[in-house]
Amino acid sequence: TNYFFTTSETANEHLRRTSVESSRIFFVGNTMIDSLLNNMERLIPPSFWNEFKLEIGEYFVLTLHRPCNVDTIDIFKKMLLTIGEQTRNLPVIFPVHPRTAKTLSCIHGLPENIRFVEPQSYLEFNYLVKNAKAVITDSGGITEECTVMNVPCMTLRNSTERPETVTIGTNELIGTDPANLQLALDKLFSGGWKVGSTPEKWDGKAAERIVEVLERCV
Repeated sequence: TNYFFTTSETANEHLRRTSVESSRIFFVGNTMIDSLLNNMERLIPPSFWNEFKLEIGEYFVLTLHRPCNVDTIDIFKKMLLTIGEQTRNLPVIFPVHPRTAKTLSCIHGLPENIRFVEPQSYLEFNYLVKNAKAVITDSGGITEECTVMNVPCMTLRNSTERPETVTIGTNELIGTDPANLQLALDKLFSGGWKVGSTPEKWDGKAAERIVEVLERCV
């Protein structure tokens, strides 16, 4: 790689530790956030919004697809039971990833407040995230979008490639033990969730900065 375009100072430091010269590292921001901010006015409710009687701030969004969470029936079921029980009867909208659907088809007796839906379009899904009480996920990109939209996010993993969403944003690493989720949800419902902020240069102008660098260097 000749040029490295990074989303954070943490990424810059990782590169320097691998002996990449500072002259090849450009802290430009996050192109995913460019996409999000450029589409905020176009977000639309999904087709099931009225059918499920969803209200702003009164439902959760859930996404799970990583093997450690969904490939083992017993682990996956325990996770879903905990989520259903601890979200205080609020709807939990779960767009089901294709790999997740395989395991889900073998599980029965799940909480009625978890609503399983098809994967959503970009505009519909981010509408759901923007207006949710919180997001429960094992994804990486969603944690970035939650941070920018100031939506509490609980990540069911032990590590993240987006540390700034934890140190600066609204995300918290909960781990893969469902018992930890109860503590996080208690904090949310008590009003004790942390106040996040937007990381530096996550302002929708990352692509412009990249172009500026390329015009100088190429």
